Amino acid sequence: MSTPPRSLATTLFPIGLLMIAMASIQSGASVAKSMFPLVGAQGTTTLRLVFASIIMLLVLRPWRARMNSSTWRSVIIYGMALGGMNFLFYMSLRSVPLGVAVALEFTGPLAVAILASRRAIDFVWIALAIAGLLLLIPIGQTGSAIDLVGAGYALGAGVCWALYILYGQKAGAEHGIQSAALGVMVAALFIAPIGIVHAGSALLNPALIPLALGVAVLSTALPYSLEMIALTRMPARTFGTLMSIEPAFGALSGLLFLGERLSMGQWLAIGAIITASVGATLSMRKETAPPLAAD
Repeated sequence: MSTPPRSLATTLFPIGLLMIAMASIQSGASVAKSMFPLVGAQGTTTLRLVFASIIMLLVLRPWRARMNSSTWRSVIIYGMALGGMNFLFYMSLRSVPLGVAVALEFTGPLAVAILASRRAIDFVWIALAIAGLLLLIPIGQTGSAIDLVGAGYALGAGVCWALYILYGQKAGAEHGIQSAALGVMVAALFIAPIGIVHAGSALLNPALIPLALGVAVLSTALPYSLEMIALTRMPARTFGTLMSIEPAFGALSGLLFLGERLSMGQWLAIGAIITASVGATLSMRKETAPPLAAD
């Protein structure tokens, strides 16, 4: 017996969550960068994850969820991937422009989309997203070659992002948003030693608390909770392709918060990426819906 097509509301709900999550992450990145001179990228990542884990543990109370060893394995890998993704991305921002870093990091979810593709039309949307990414990378705007170390950090963040998608879907299949809270806790425990060694007592500066809370909410607690809900309501391939909008949000964040002007080519790139996402969305309505998260 064939599965009925997804309703419009069922399709649009997780997409809307992803849009909010991506806008929140890029806004938080602008705030986070202002903390680099005080505690470095390492300390900023630590404060972001520690405060986010505290918020999510208090709000979501994930200890109520009963998980077996298999689920714990997925949560731990998901959390380590999340921590690595945050850490490596912030490390890349020290020497690579925001738009470039986001575009390079996107190689992770794009790889998920390519490897999970089944039909020829899927490659049309992926090719369009790649074309948009190539136009969006502001190599000409920077006026110099991209720092290879920073680019390497961004690509490493992309690998972690791919693992985050795959294991986030597994971890969230049974316990949904509670798995996101546990994953952030694992990420904080994983990254905290690095931040403590680098920043030391500077992490205890009371002046950092408002900034750290803002980054924790905008860049972690809110978006990763929303993404966990979305991950359990759409296939990993579709999630990966929809995330192609992330570099566009990064470019817009740079315009709004950092005063970066976009060229016509970059605006065309945003249009190409959005078109790819719309195409992926239309394709998603013909697919079988993934299992919903547990209440």
